[in-house]
Amino acid sequence: MSTLAQRVTGWFSKTEEQAAAASEAALRSDRFRLERETDWKRLEAIVTRMEKGRLRGISDEDLLALPVLYRTAASSLSIARETSLDRATLSYLEALTQRAWFLVYGPRTTLWGWFRRCLGGGWGAAVRAIWIDLLIALAAMIAGTVVGWLLVSSNPDWYYSLVGANFADERVPGASREVLHGTLFGHQKENGLSVFAALLFNNNAQVSILAFALGFAFGLPSIMLLVHNTTMLGALLWLYHGQGLTLDLIGWLSVHGTTELFAILLAGGAGIHIGRAMAFPGEATVLEAAAAAGRRAAQVMAGVVFMLIVAALLEGFARQLVDITSTRLALGGFMLVFWCGYFFVWRRGRVSAEGH
Repeated sequence: MSTLAQRVTGWFSKTEEQAAAASEAALRSDRFRLERETDWKRLEAIVTRMEKGRLRGISDEDLLALPVLYRTAASSLSIARETSLDRATLSYLEALTQRAWFLVYGPRTTLWGWFRRCLGGGWGAAVRAIWIDLLIALAAMIAGTVVGWLLVSSNPDWYYSLVGANFADERVPGASREVLHGTLFGHQKENGLSVFAALLFNNNAQVSILAFALGFAFGLPSIMLLVHNTTMLGALLWLYHGQGLTLDLIGWLSVHGTTELFAILLAGGAGIHIGRAMAFPGEATVLEAAAAAGRRAAQVMAGVVFMLIVAALLEGFARQLVDITSTRLALGGFMLVFWCGYFFVWRRGRVSAEGH
């Protein structure tokens, strides 16, 4: 019996200890909350007003205090987790700090607002910031075109290696003028919508993405890809030049090509920009230099996607409807002047755009 009594006494003793510990924890949680609740309530009120768009009702003092109050709440959350305070306090602090974080460190604008700011000057400023890399990319593309021409002119068998399956039809060495002429004209009845859908992810779209993505390897793969891709252009120019259709081919290509090739140029320049920043970081660390270059390059690439869509529209519809070389050249020339003017001449909000 004495053993049973001892067990019962021990059970009651443990229960009393647990109850005392729970009471002490609750008291500690209440004290913790009371000491800091004023700041939490103030932060919650500011966050609620900002979420509802009532910025005019927020005083300058509250706006200045917002980052401090957020850090205080985050510190309180950390302490609450370490000391295992009650679940209600933890849930409240977690929700409050998450809401405050988006206001203090989160995005300052909507996707549509960012897009408008990008087209309104931010994109052009980012392009101008990488002008050295654009010159390198342009040199690589010109070199690729020249190399493609020289290779097929010395040995026509190179044509099949350079052009590949992209033009695996009657456009081959030895084709007559009539056959080649037929590939450039008389396609008004083609379904423009199906052409557009097919071209959204065509070879040049893939080249643009790869030219940017491979920039991390000090830009060398991007340069090689630009050279390789434009050798096909040189091979085509050689083929049509042999039948006196050089100007007609340029007109056929220019409708969408001035936009599409410009997009490839920007993508290649963006990739080279990241690679050059990693190779020559200056006083910054490699990671810091790559991060800064990546932000600029990412904004350039956001515009490249838009340009590829425009190019697909032009190729899917405009090139099929326009069947005159002079008109095609005028349309392609207009698009080239438009893009050059947008990037390098028009500067809305010059200071803010450059500093974006």
